Amino acid sequence: MSAELPTLVLATANPEKLVELSRILAAGHVGVRLLGAGEFPGAPEVAETGRTFAENALLKASSMARYSGLPAVADDSGLCVDALNGMPGVLSARWAGRHGDDEANLRLVLAQLGDVPEEHRGAHFACAAALVLPSGREHVSEGTLRGQVIREPRGTNGFGYDPIFVPEGDDRTTAQLSPAEKDAISHRGRALRGLAPVIAALVH
Repeated sequence: MSAELPTLVLATANPEKLVELSRILAAGHVGVRLLGAGEFPGAPEVAETGRTFAENALLKASSMARYSGLPAVADDSGLCVDALNGMPGVLSARWAGRHGDDEANLRLVLAQLGDVPEEHRGAHFACAAALVLPSGREHVSEGTLRGQVIREPRGTNGFGYDPIFVPEGDDRTTAQLSPAEKDAISHRGRALRGLAPVIAALVH
C-alpha cells in the first residue's frame, strides 16, 4: 500500500454516528482516511424517501459520492418493534414528527407500548450500510440485533433508542454498554464489518 491512504467519505452529519462509524472501520483495520459530510459544505441534503433501510443508505451514499468525487459510505438504521408491526422502522429518526428529536421519538414509542406486556415487547435494531464509488458501483451490507423494549430509559451511552433497548442475552440497555461492547454486537457494527473487506478491496 502506498503511503498515501485512500480517502473515504462518511455521508452523515450526525456526530455520534460519525464517531461510531469511524471506530468500527478502524477496528476492522481498513486503511483509509475518513472524512465526514461536514468537510463538504454545500453537499445536498438527501430526503430519505426509500421504503427500506438499504434504499435510504444507497440514496445518501450515491449523492455524496457524486458530490465529492470520492468513495462514500452511508447507513440507515432504525428500531423495528414487533407490537407496532415493525415500526418505527425507516421512520425511526422522525417518528415523533421532527427529524432527529431522539427524546421525543423515544417517548412516543414508550407511550405506544404503554399497555403491552413484557412477553410482547420484542424488537430489533436494523441497519443497512452502503458503499458507493464515484463510478456508480454499489455494495450494501445489513445487520440486525434482536432484543426487547423496556419501560424506562437507562444509560447515557449511545443515542436514539439505545436507552430503551435491551439486547437478547443481556440485562443492560445498549446505552449502558461500553462503545466496544456495543460495536461487537450492534446492528451497525455488523453491517459495517460486512462492508470493511469490500471497502479495503475497492478503494485501493
